[in-house]
Amino acid sequence: MLLVYTHKISPRLKYVFKHICKRILGIEVNFTTQIEEFIAHDSLKMSYTTKQLGNEFFVKSHDILFEQGLSDLDIHLHPWENTKCFFHIGEKSAIPFDIFSASFYLLSRYEEYLPHLKDDYGRFTAKESLAYKEGFLHQPVVDIWAYKFKAALQKQFPKFEFPVKSYRVVPIIDVPSAYKYKLKGIMRSFGGMIKDVFRLRLKGLYTRLLVLFGFIHDPYDTFKYIINRQKHSSSKFLFFFLIGDYTTYDKGINPNKKKFVSLMKHVGDYCNVGLKASFFAIEDMSILKKEKLRIEEIMNTNLIATRQSFSKLNLPESYRNLISLEIKEDYTMGYVDHIGFRAGSCTPFLFYDLDYEVQTPLKIVPYHLMDYALLKQHSQLDKKKVLSEIMDEIKQVNGQFVPIFHNYTFSDHDRWKGFKELFNIIIDSPNED
Repeated sequence: MLLVYTHKISPRLKYVFKHICKRILGIEVNFTTQIEEFIAHDSLKMSYTTKQLGNEFFVKSHDILFEQGLSDLDIHLHPWENTKCFFHIGEKSAIPFDIFSASFYLLSRYEEYLPHLKDDYGRFTAKESLAYKEGFLHQPVVDIWAYKFKAALQKQFPKFEFPVKSYRVVPIIDVPSAYKYKLKGIMRSFGGMIKDVFRLRLKGLYTRLLVLFGFIHDPYDTFKYIINRQKHSSSKFLFFFLIGDYTTYDKGINPNKKKFVSLMKHVGDYCNVGLKASFFAIEDMSILKKEKLRIEEIMNTNLIATRQSFSKLNLPESYRNLISLEIKEDYTMGYVDHIGFRAGSCTPFLFYDLDYEVQTPLKIVPYHLMDYALLKQHSQLDKKKVLSEIMDEIKQVNGQFVPIFHNYTFSDHDRWKGFKELFNIIIDSPNED
C-alpha cells in the first residue's frame, strides 16, 4: 500500500490518486495528515504537499486539488521525454510535474465546463480541447504519466513488486439501425422508394426491392458475421442498440417488431448488450427512463451500459441522469471524427462531478477510435498505419483499447471496403507478442 502524506485530504485528491494508483498501477493507496503515521509506515510512501518534510519521495502539489469550483488556470505545456505535461513543479520533486493535478484536469473534463464553441449537434469538439491544441491527443498521457511515477517509485523502493496488467480490447458495435430496408414499415419503405426514384438512385431502388422481397440479405444485416467473430475471440463484444422512437435524428427500427426483438435476444446470447440512448433522451430524463425500461424488458436483465446518440455529452447533466437511473457504465467519452484520448486515459475512470465536488459511482469507459475517423485515411495502408499507432500507444501502458464500429461497417458498401480486415487486426491484437 502507498501512504500519501498531505496537508489536506480533499475529494479531488482522493479521486485522482485512486485512479492513478489503483486503477492504472494496481496498488492500494491511503492518505494521512499525521506526520507520525507517515514516519511509522514501512512500505511505499510519499508526501504530496507544498514543502518537502525531509528526504522522502516528494511531489510538490498544485492548488487545483485543494480548490472548489472552477478557476482561471494558467496552463503551459512542457516536453517530458516521450510526451508532454503541464503544472511544472521544479527540480526538488521526485518527478518534474504535478501529474495528479494535470490528470485531474483531464479526467474531470474541467475544460468542458468552461465556455467553448459547440458543433451543430451541441457537442464539445476535439479542436476545442487542450490535447488537440497542444498536440497530445494521440497519447494516453494520464497513463504515461502514471508509469513515469511508477518508475520513480521503483527507483526509491526497489524491493516493492508492482502488479502487472495486460493490454486488452473491448470492441463496441453501435447499431443505430439494425437494417437498411427491412422492418421499416409500409410508409417508410414507400417513402424510401419515392426518394430513390426522384434522386435517380436506381441501384438503391433495385437493392431495396430485392431485400423487401427476400431475394438478398439486407446490407446492414451483418450480425451473423459479427457473432461468428465473437465465437473465435477472447474479447467480449458490446452491442449498443437504438430502440428510441422515430425522430429527425434517430431513424431506427420500431422496438415492437418481433423480428427486431428476436435479433437483440440472439445477439445477447453471445455478446453483451447496452442501450444507445436516442438524441432527445440525452436531455430528457423521462425519455431515457422509457428507453431503459424498454430494453430491460426485451433483454430480461438490468441495464448496465449506455452510449449517447451522436456521441453527444452535456456535462454534468448527461451523466447525472444516468446516475439517477442507476446505470453503471457509459461509453460516450470520445470524439467521432478524431482518433485519440478525450480524457487523456485508456483506463476506465469514475465520473467526478465538479459542481457537487463528489466522485460518483458512474464508470466512464472512454473510446479511442470510431470507424468514421478512419475514413480520413484514403488508402488501406494508411488506415492500418494509424490503427497500429494508437494500439501501440495503448500497449505501451498495458491499457484498454475501445474501438467503435457500426453494424453497417461490415457491409459490402464501397465506403467500408477493408474495414473487416481492420476490425480483425484489432480483435487479434491482444494475442500478438
